[in-house]
Amino acid sequence: MKIAIVGTGYVGLVTGTCFAEIGVNVTCVDTNIDKIESLRRGDVPIYENGLEDLVKRNVEAGRLHFSTDLTQCLNEVSVVFIAVGTPPDEDGSADLKYVLEVSRTIGCNMNKHLLVVTKSTVPVGTSIKVRQAIQEELTKRNATIEFDVASNPEFLKEGNAIADFMSPDRVVVGIESDKAKSIMTKLYKPFLLNNFRVIFMDIASAEMTKYAANSMLATRISFMNDIANLCELVGADVNMVRLGIGSDTRIGRKFLYPGIGYGGSCFPKDIKALIRTGQENKYNLEVLEAVDAVNERQKRVLFDKLKDYYKDDLKGKTIALWGLSFKPETDDMREAPSLVIIDLLLKAGCKVRVYDPAAMDECQRRIGDAVFYAKDHYEAVLEADALMLVTEWKEFRLPSWAVVKKTMNHAVLFDGRNIYEKEELEENGFDYFCIGL
Repeated sequence: MKIAIVGTGYVGLVTGTCFAEIGVNVTCVDTNIDKIESLRRGDVPIYENGLEDLVKRNVEAGRLHFSTDLTQCLNEVSVVFIAVGTPPDEDGSADLKYVLEVSRTIGCNMNKHLLVVTKSTVPVGTSIKVRQAIQEELTKRNATIEFDVASNPEFLKEGNAIADFMSPDRVVVGIESDKAKSIMTKLYKPFLLNNFRVIFMDIASAEMTKYAANSMLATRISFMNDIANLCELVGADVNMVRLGIGSDTRIGRKFLYPGIGYGGSCFPKDIKALIRTGQENKYNLEVLEAVDAVNERQKRVLFDKLKDYYKDDLKGKTIALWGLSFKPETDDMREAPSLVIIDLLLKAGCKVRVYDPAAMDECQRRIGDAVFYAKDHYEAVLEADALMLVTEWKEFRLPSWAVVKKTMNHAVLFDGRNIYEKEELEENGFDYFCIGL
């Protein structure tokens, strides 16, 4: 089978590479010439464990190709996945211009049956717009060519995307014809030979499933952060509370860890887009509006703790940050709490020293030389008046606290992910603050 993936961002590149790995002939298309040339050389522009080796192997095997021209491969492929960006507009709605541009290109150039699959995260009703855009171009050409549309939302976790794709817990596919169902079944069956977990449904339900899933996970995070903040005020231990409620099988333990808010490319954008969809249909999603508000407030909680500790006297203080990416095992800083924290620190007159195992280049791209970029986490704390743990990378879990304390001006740690033990830090001479204690 031959397929095309339009868009070589996170979703598109992982999707195309994993399909190639199981023997599909894949052409990944992007209008960015420099990116395509880099990918042809085997240089992967995103940080994702195992992806670069997988790309190189499948390029060398002749199963994975890269192009800047979708029209060149349309007559050879049977499926086109649209995996382009859907950035949020100012009102929070998803911008569909790139999705519809691809749709129009398909309509202008297709000459045989195609299954057009939306992989990008898009609002309910997008498939109708995709179909209309393709049909309008066919009509202009006086062409009578059958085609199908489908929705196949992704549920990949950054940092674990290859494993998620190669062994999914479920694959959601929205279809409107038996032919589309047959094609998607054939495409995904190699991943699910032992337990075929493709969930077929109508397209609108598939489009909604993506937003609903991310919204539920985000809700759990904001709920737990709200509980953590209340725990601090009433003298409860949020870690004990989490264990207590997580043991209830109706609730479970996942996504109940208190912290400094969620970030990344999915949760913030998807929650805002779903809120906007509700507004467009004259329905206020009040729970999600609260989830979003709690999350934005939570991103500044470490700064507020620091400000209280130094009694609002932060000017000239040197603050070290361990971690910049929104989560470990990625260089993604979209909507990352670190960006909010750095902005607040700089506005307060602080000097900021940062270290992250993967996101240093991305941080410099975003904020330039406003902060000092350390070569490792020990250099980051040199003469620091406080240390903030922002992203829970594994290499931060067991540092030499004696070295850290000796290096810092003042031994105080603000743990934004609750990965350290209060007793251990205090035994090592630190003032220790975390979330919900």
